[in-house]
Amino acid sequence: MKRRIAREKALQALFQIDVSQVEIDSAIEHVLEGAPNNNYLTKLVSGAVENQNSIDESIKKHLEKWTIERLATVDRNLLRLAVYELRFCSEDVPANVVIDEAIEIAKLYGDDQSSKFINGVLSKIKQEV
Repeated sequence: MKRRIAREKALQALFQIDVSQVEIDSAIEHVLEGAPNNNYLTKLVSGAVENQNSIDESIKKHLEKWTIERLATVDRNLLRLAVYELRFCSEDVPANVVIDEAIEIAKLYGDDQSSKFINGVLSKIKQEV
């Protein structure tokens, strides 16, 4: 599984966990739809969930006139996923790649403004990482 697909599946799993409070393994199994598991997918989902409090704090510092709870569920979870990658996977993936991937995924799953919003927040977070 390519990393782009792993990121998309991770976003879908994080969305399910956020909305339905399902377990990590159940969410991953559901998004895989019978396909074999992927280590990077599992790392992204588990890492984002396990570090959610510190990730959310990092996001909150860079939101202007918004609270994390008011963000669209897709945007919130895409930010969590990307911030996890920026903070914990920097030896594997350059920051610019993480941001570019998040922007492209936002174009697919978010609304018209999601990609600009994601870019703005992640660019600020990148500077502190």
